[in-house]
Amino acid sequence: MLPSLAYEQELPLDYRLNEQIIQVPAGKQRHAMLETTIFRPNGAGPFPLLIINHGKDAGAPGDQARDRFIFMATAFVKRGYAVMVPMRQGFASSTGRYKEFGCNMTANGFAQASDVRDAVDYARQQSWVDADRIVIAGQSYGGLATMALGTQQLPGVRGLINFAGGLRDDAERCDWRSELVRAFANYGAANKIPSLWMYGANDSLFGPELVTHMHDAFVKAGGKARLVEFGAFKRDAHGMIGSRDGEKVWWGDTEAFLKKIGMPTAERYTVTAQPALPKTDYAPLEDVDAVPFLKENGRRAYREYLEKLTPRAFAVAPNGGWCWAEEGEDPDRRALATCEKKSGQPCRLYSVDDNVVWRDDPAPGQVGTMIASRSLSRAAGTVGGSASTTK
Repeated sequence: MLPSLAYEQELPLDYRLNEQIIQVPAGKQRHAMLETTIFRPNGAGPFPLLIINHGKDAGAPGDQARDRFIFMATAFVKRGYAVMVPMRQGFASSTGRYKEFGCNMTANGFAQASDVRDAVDYARQQSWVDADRIVIAGQSYGGLATMALGTQQLPGVRGLINFAGGLRDDAERCDWRSELVRAFANYGAANKIPSLWMYGANDSLFGPELVTHMHDAFVKAGGKARLVEFGAFKRDAHGMIGSRDGEKVWWGDTEAFLKKIGMPTAERYTVTAQPALPKTDYAPLEDVDAVPFLKENGRRAYREYLEKLTPRAFAVAPNGGWCWAEEGEDPDRRALATCEKKSGQPCRLYSVDDNVVWRDDPAPGQVGTMIASRSLSRAAGTVGGSASTTK
């Protein structure tokens, strides 16, 4: 898990990707509704489909923010795919009850896979979905659910992608590592769909030795899976697919896997990049004393910010309020939103990534608006970023 944001709001819908939120019926009587994010190219389709399954943050599932996987979604929409990200029962704004079975990892995976199956069944009925060309991916707990789902006959589903899949349970007397190995052995024995697995060397939850045991158990039981063990990724490879820089790691092997299972890989659409603020000559990035408005606490925070990973942003308010945000989606908007929330004043961006962007005559987009719909942020969880703030 990664740190949570200091302030939680939803990001605005991304018009470039035709993003929308729908409700997908789930459960035995279809009484539960899954809050599901949709991305897709322009046009009526039908489009090949990618379904991405989310992980579990620390804390109550209902407190978890809607996952978007915006960087992976963008990569697939450019290649002509529609993308669905269903929040399973009890997570975020989905209704129904979150199901858990303690240290029984096999049962946990199957329980979460049930909701994913309902999302697949719903998708195959939609006119904009090519029901014969579907890929299912999952990160962390969503990866475990994805592999559990692969024990079923799923019409139209050609492949599974497991990004850092698993579940950790630190409860007393829970040998969760052995239980994960047992779960993947069980899934491998009934595996119906080929899969690609990707785990990083510095994954904070599932280290290389455990990953080797899980993959060996899956394959020896009869499962079809290619394991890609990539090196260290930033501070924690567990959140690699939620990073702006993650595509450089995952796309090459994913492209080869998609070609092997007969799925498209060529870019067909252009997704306009979000405009970036230009670098200014206001001051060197490392000049802490040059940052306007800050008191001593704020200057200490800016020194801390300089050690953060890109993408990152630092925002300030006239009354000395500040916020930095790192990694995840739109750190500049998140920094502005949290700065405004805590300071009660319009904030301005001072730095973005490795550049100072401060101007005495601020450019459009450099100043916060105090309007929630334009300056929003999200909670981090398994794929997001982190932030810090104060007055």
